[in-house]
Amino acid sequence: MVKVGDVVQVRKNPVLFSFKILAIPKSRMNAKLVPEFMENVTTPDQLELLELGKIAAQSGRARGTGRPTKKERREMEEFFEPYFLDSDFDDDDFYE
Repeated sequence: MVKVGDVVQVRKNPVLFSFKILAIPKSRMNAKLVPEFMENVTTPDQLELLELGKIAAQSGRARGTGRPTKKERREMEEFFEPYFLDSDFDDDDFYE
């Protein structure tokens, strides 16, 4: 049971949204009327997490392109793997 003035928290990973109850409707209502009955009091740090999640989602593959092909995966692995000019590199020579 909730009453006017209560704060209800809803977790939608990774954000914890908080809403303050302003009034309780007598029956079901149109979604456009909801702001008259509740106020979003989510903290700025939680909203920042939401924005960071949106930015991170944009940095990946384009939507609808599916999984990378074997060729694309190999190209990504080659790009991200460290590349050494001399495979016979000796650590002792480096520190002398």
